[in-house]
Amino acid sequence: MPTAALPDALDAPRVPWRGLALLTALVALAHLALLGLTPPGSGPRPSPLAQTFITRSIVIAPAPQPEPPAAAPVAQAPPPPRPVRPRPAPRPRPAVAPTPEPATEHAMPTESPPNDLIAQAGIDAGDATTPEPAASASDGSAASGASSSNAGAAAGSDTAGAIPGPATLQVPGSVRLGFAATAQQGAQPLQGVFGELVWLQDGSQYDLKLAWTFLFKTLRSQHSTGRIGPTGIEPLRFSDTRRTEVASHFDRDKGQVVFSSNVPSVMLLAGAQDRLSVVLQLGALLAGDPAHYPTGAVIAVQTVGPRDAEIWTFNVEGEEELAVPAGQFQARKLTRNPRKPFDDKIELWLAPALGWLPVRIRQTQTNGDFIDLQLRNQNALRTANP
Repeated sequence: MPTAALPDALDAPRVPWRGLALLTALVALAHLALLGLTPPGSGPRPSPLAQTFITRSIVIAPAPQPEPPAAAPVAQAPPPPRPVRPRPAPRPRPAVAPTPEPATEHAMPTESPPNDLIAQAGIDAGDATTPEPAASASDGSAASGASSSNAGAAAGSDTAGAIPGPATLQVPGSVRLGFAATAQQGAQPLQGVFGELVWLQDGSQYDLKLAWTFLFKTLRSQHSTGRIGPTGIEPLRFSDTRRTEVASHFDRDKGQVVFSSNVPSVMLLAGAQDRLSVVLQLGALLAGDPAHYPTGAVIAVQTVGPRDAEIWTFNVEGEEELAVPAGQFQARKLTRNPRKPFDDKIELWLAPALGWLPVRIRQTQTNGDFIDLQLRNQNALRTANP
């Protein structure tokens, strides 16, 4: 009896399972290594920064929407014009002649003088020619120095001479002038009063004093200090002392005059003088060019007192033969007439033989009181320090 044959599968060689399991494990490990899922002990530890995940939020602002254009205003129709009622014709008025305004005598100028020294020649009664205007600060011409032929005792000083500038001036050298004074105060005349004027200058600065004394007692004194410049004498301070001192200060940087008596400040004009220096300044003008100031000429200059500053106008008059205690002199007279109530009348006699220094000074008040100074001696001073 034939035996049954076994299937071929039983005769095939057996595959070892352990090798297959090992191969499967190796393939799995390879996949895990590639995917980074290997256990911690099986490879290098990853950096902690590699596990940090940072996110940022960016907010985008919406674009500004343009404002809608303003609606154009609706033009309103103008109201209809009202009917014009006819006005009755005005009644004719009788013609009345206008009343003339009273004229103001010697009115003050409304504008400040443009010149350093306003000096214009007057017109004589028989002369119809136009007067020649004096040189002023507004002119661009430079005047040459002119020396006076009659220098006198004051011309002996080294500092006497012409001052360069827009007007020809010749400031006198240092000198002391003594005066005999006669005065009237009320009903009582004053006698035995003496005056002394001391003028010191070194070419750049000056010091000027005038004092009235009685029995070695000073009744009144005036003091002016300043500098010598292109316009001649340029005061910086003026004081007037009777019982107390009252002063005026020339603030040239600010262009004003400041008073110590609580009076409001005023504008300082170019070429301004005080009540004492104006006498020497007028003499310097005439000494620089005597022919420029004939009879009838007018010299106007801002003159500062202890409490005010006004335009003083001096009329140049003719020459006079004058007898004073110091002798006989040919002198040119200048007069300042009052312009308003309580103004004083000032009369000056300037002698060419003394370098146009004053040989007589007379001041008269509106009530009739006066003081009259007449030269009794003069001495040229050599000192150069004011």
